[in-house]
Amino acid sequence: MYQSKVPSPALQANCPLTTGAGVPTGDKLNVLTVGPRGPLLMQDVVFTDEMAHFDRERIPERVVHAKGAGAFGYFEVTHDITRFTKAKVFEKIGKRTDIAVRFSTVAGEAGSADTVRDPRGFAVKFYTDEGIWDLTGNNTPIFFIKDAILFPSFIHSQKRNPQTHLKDPDMVWDFWSLRPESLHQVTFLFTDRGIPDGHRHMNGYGSHTFKLVNAEGKAVYCKFHYKTDQGIKNLTVEEADRLVVSDPDYGIRDLFCAIANKNFPSWTFYIQVMTFEQAEKSPFNPFDLTKVWPHGEYPLIPVGKMVLNRNPENYFAEVEQLAFDPSNMPPGIEPSPDKMLQGRLFSYPDTHRHRLGPNYLQIPVNSPRGTRVANYQQDGPMCMFHMPSNMPNYYPNSFMCPRDQPKHKETCFPASGDVDRHNTDDEDNVSQVRAFYTKTLSECERQRLCENIAKHLKDAQIFIQQRAVKNFSDVHQDYGARIQTLLDKYNAAEGDKKPLHCYVRQDEKNAL
Repeated sequence: MYQSKVPSPALQANCPLTTGAGVPTGDKLNVLTVGPRGPLLMQDVVFTDEMAHFDRERIPERVVHAKGAGAFGYFEVTHDITRFTKAKVFEKIGKRTDIAVRFSTVAGEAGSADTVRDPRGFAVKFYTDEGIWDLTGNNTPIFFIKDAILFPSFIHSQKRNPQTHLKDPDMVWDFWSLRPESLHQVTFLFTDRGIPDGHRHMNGYGSHTFKLVNAEGKAVYCKFHYKTDQGIKNLTVEEADRLVVSDPDYGIRDLFCAIANKNFPSWTFYIQVMTFEQAEKSPFNPFDLTKVWPHGEYPLIPVGKMVLNRNPENYFAEVEQLAFDPSNMPPGIEPSPDKMLQGRLFSYPDTHRHRLGPNYLQIPVNSPRGTRVANYQQDGPMCMFHMPSNMPNYYPNSFMCPRDQPKHKETCFPASGDVDRHNTDDEDNVSQVRAFYTKTLSECERQRLCENIAKHLKDAQIFIQQRAVKNFSDVHQDYGARIQTLLDKYNAAEGDKKPLHCYVRQDEKNAL
């Protein structure tokens, strides 16, 4: 487990104050000037050291998942799954692996409230014997879109309007209603689980489909699940609204205090497994992030326990700089053809290199443990380590230097088909949502779901409301009818008090 190298406060009491370079400082309270009222001297390096660092102490905010809480702990294997994977993190019952976890909201900025209706990020970094494994997911098993090329537009629709700098229901519902694949996640989001009671009382999901490979080279597809041992607990809309004002950092506070009081939260870790043959015969696309794998056909298989037992010592160093990258997968865990996962394999490390620099993996909280990094990458901003000067910086070479090892090659699999931008719009976007609405939710939960949607949708333009209701009706007639009834009441009550709409409809533009 990473431990801060800064001495404890007791040891610092009699230590000399220094500059960032370690040079002792004689006076940190007054700048150097020419006389008591004269100008500041450029040679005041104590001031420039302080001010230059202050000017740069904020790194760019995460584009998404900006507001978050972090903690540390361990993952312990409780059940043998070596028949599915050779990953050393699962190699024997009782094995423990250090972990770092970050929970977050998705759409809001760093100063936003923890209790808004929003998916929650659920990202886990495993410091395995064979490098970092980053399992980045959410508190939902599905997502709004299935193709990574739509991700920037989806996030733009959830952020602020570029003209008004306000959250814009037109943008949100226009995008969602134009992409019926979002129905599953939208439905989940507007149920009670859309506002979890802090971070300890929600499940986590790897969400994507991954591939597990065993020691014999046999592969299966899988999904990862974390089930909270604290039990699912959600906030009512009224409780969440109250906390937005009285305690906007409720989620961060709840997690930190629980761990500080040694009430260590835990989750039970499961996998679902699907063979390649089952995937070929599946009636739905098993690599579609808007779909779940039915538990009746692909039951949960217990694997281990995740426990969080340490708070960060420095939020910036250990949480703000904590960077997750789904392309970090040790041998035995590989990507599937999931389009969203494939896109994230590039986008995540790319954004970390922009936000933290090309050597972000040398930041202690992101560095591997229990294994030595051996590659031919050199230099760049914030480079903290270097290769020996007698080691070449190119590969292949003829000297005693790191070599690739064929035993760690990825599995070979056949692939065929036309290279094209294949459209998946015509896939079934409603069957699983219909089952969730009619079979999973109770009558009271269905009513709250429709009320939550209508309260949010009412501020969008009428034509967007109509398109959204059409999509909900395609799921189930009752679903759409309830929302429409509520919208009729809101629209009649508000009359001309609708918010300002910034965009001109395409058909109106053509008419002009």
